[in-house]
Amino acid sequence: MLRCLAIDDEPLALELLEDNIGQVPYLELEGKCSNAFEALKFLQEHTVDLIFLDIQMPGLTGLQFIQSLTQRPMIILITAYEKFALEGFNLDVIDYLVKPVPLDRFIKACNKAWELHNLRSKKAEGPSSVEPEFLFVNVEYSLLKIEFADILWIEGLKDYIRVHLKSNSKPVITRMSMKSIEEELPSSKFIRVHKSFIVSVSAITSVRKNSIFIGPEEIPVGDNYKDAVNMLINKAG
Repeated sequence: MLRCLAIDDEPLALELLEDNIGQVPYLELEGKCSNAFEALKFLQEHTVDLIFLDIQMPGLTGLQFIQSLTQRPMIILITAYEKFALEGFNLDVIDYLVKPVPLDRFIKACNKAWELHNLRSKKAEGPSSVEPEFLFVNVEYSLLKIEFADILWIEGLKDYIRVHLKSNSKPVITRMSMKSIEEELPSSKFIRVHKSFIVSVSAITSVRKNSIFIGPEEIPVGDNYKDAVNMLINKAG
């Protein structure tokens, strides 16, 4: 779990932020603050992993608040102004969200924090640490857990992807790019074979010159991905 702190001087924005956090399974809201000074006091008594932070606040701005911290948790900036983005990223924030924030964009930012948290934990634990065996995707305003072992192949559809599963004949459709999903999948278990297709290595039943088969399903192999497929075949052989 990621322990979170929400900071925003607008009550409605803080309420919406709390609601969004409550929809992400791996987030746990530890506290809410309406200004940076209140947050500094909170952090003296509590430890958090992630802060959702507004920028334009009276007294001490969000950027000034970040600079005042000697030990910085991960920070996601949420603001109505795009002009502070560069300065925010110079302070090593995880992401920069512009209000109003769509839920899928909020979840994407949270996933970045979750991945970084897991990476840091894995380094701290050493080589014996276990990689996650699943991911969460946004489906109809909720997060759906998908086991890596259940995935057969993934198909890109412009701004959406279709995840084909062993356990269900009906694929899962979610608003996500192929690049984003590829980054969340373990490279030892999945291979990109086309600009529009990622397949589970263990699900491949046969390979032809320009195609990969998963059972009766034929999936094309793009010219830019043939070398990767050939390496996989040679490695298996």
